[in-house]
Amino acid sequence: MVESEPESRKQPSPRRPKLWELEEKHHCPVIGSCLMLDELKKIARKCGFNGDFGGTRFDPYRLHVEAVSLSCSRNDAAEAMHKLLERKYAIVIARFESVKSDADVLALWKQHLKCGEVADAMWAALTHKAASRDTRNQVYGDVHMHSHQIGAGQAADLRRLEWLQREQTDLGAENARLAEELRQQSLQTDSAKRDLARANEQVAHLAPLLNRVRELESGQAMAAIGRRLLLAETQASRAREAEARIETLEEMVAVLRGDKARLGREMEETAAERDALERLWLEEASSSAPSATTCSGECDTCSTRLQGRCVLCVGGRTPLLPH
Repeated sequence: MVESEPESRKQPSPRRPKLWELEEKHHCPVIGSCLMLDELKKIARKCGFNGDFGGTRFDPYRLHVEAVSLSCSRNDAAEAMHKLLERKYAIVIARFESVKSDADVLALWKQHLKCGEVADAMWAALTHKAASRDTRNQVYGDVHMHSHQIGAGQAADLRRLEWLQREQTDLGAENARLAEELRQQSLQTDSAKRDLARANEQVAHLAPLLNRVRELESGQAMAAIGRRLLLAETQASRAREAEARIETLEEMVAVLRGDKARLGREMEETAAERDALERLWLEEASSSAPSATTCSGECDTCSTRLQGRCVLCVGGRTPLLPH
C-alpha cells in the first residue's frame, strides 16, 4: 500500500476553494475580519438567522458565532457570505491570481500584511488555488498574532486615552488660567497704549518748543536773527533812499505846479490881448469895408484892397474875415 502524501505537500487545487471548504479554524478570522457587522445582519435577515440564542436583545458576538458555524458547511448563508467576499475583494483576488506559486502567494501576503491590508489579502491568500496548507496556516498565524497585537495596542491606546483625557483636563485649566492672564495683559496693554497716545500728543505739542530750544542751543536762532536784522537794515536803507527821492520829486512837482500856474496866467493874459485885438480889428474892418451890395466882385479895382498893408492872420477863424 502506497503511503499518502502529507497534506502540506499536496499539489495545488485546480480551482479556488469555497468558504465552506476551508479548514474550520480559518472560518473565525475570515468571518470576523472580512465581513462587517452590518453585512452579517443583512445575510442573517435574508437567510433566517439572527444570532439570538434566546436572549432578549441583539448580541454581536452571538451573531458572529452563528455565522462562523454556518460557514463551515454549504448552505444558503455560507453561499451568501462566499459571494459577498468574492464581490467585495475582487480587486485583491485578481492581484493574487497574477502569482502562480505557493511562495509567491506567501510573499504577496507578507507585503499586504506589512501595509496593514489584512482582511482582503487574507481572503485572497486562503482561497488561492496555489496556496499550500503551510501557507494557509502561516496566514492564519499571522492574522492571529496581528489580532493580539491590535488588542494589546487597543489596551495601550485606552490607557493613553485616559492619560490624554486627564492631560486635557489639566491643560484646559491651564488654558483658562493663561486666557485670564492674557485678558489681564490685554487690558494692561490697552491702558499702556492710551498712556502712550497721550504722551505722544504732549510730545507733539512740545515739539515746536523743543525745536526752538535746540535752535537756540545750537546758535542757529541767533544766526537767523542776525540775518533778519541785516535784511531789515537793508530794507530801511532802501526806504530812506526812496523817501529822499520822493521828497525830491515832490519839490520838482511843486516847481512844475508853480510853472504851470504862471503859464496859465500868461495864457489867460495872451488870450485876453488876442480877443481885444480881434475886436479892434473887427471894428476897423466893419467901418472901412464897403457894403456887400456895392461889391462888383473885381478885387483888382476894389478900393479896399489890402495891397501894401499889414495883415493879421488868425488861423482857423475864417468867419471873422469880411469876404
